[in-house]
Amino acid sequence: MASKDAPGMRGERSRDRSGQLRQKRSDTHMGTIEKHYDRDFGVRSDMKLGTYLKKTGIKSLNDLITGQ
Repeated sequence: MASKDAPGMRGERSRDRSGQLRQKRSDTHMGTIEKHYDRDFGVRSDMKLGTYLKKTGIKSLNDLITGQ
């Protein structure tokens, strides 16, 4: 049975053996991220997450979504 994730998280997220949430793959398209989080980052939908994070200096998907 999968454990419940933190309040506010969508669905159950995959975890590694230590229990940490798995990192989002850097080759995920921004269009997928925009659709999943209902956000518009003003970039082409085929741009990869890793490219976007590197270009903007944002450290992680979590920081991107939370605006930190």
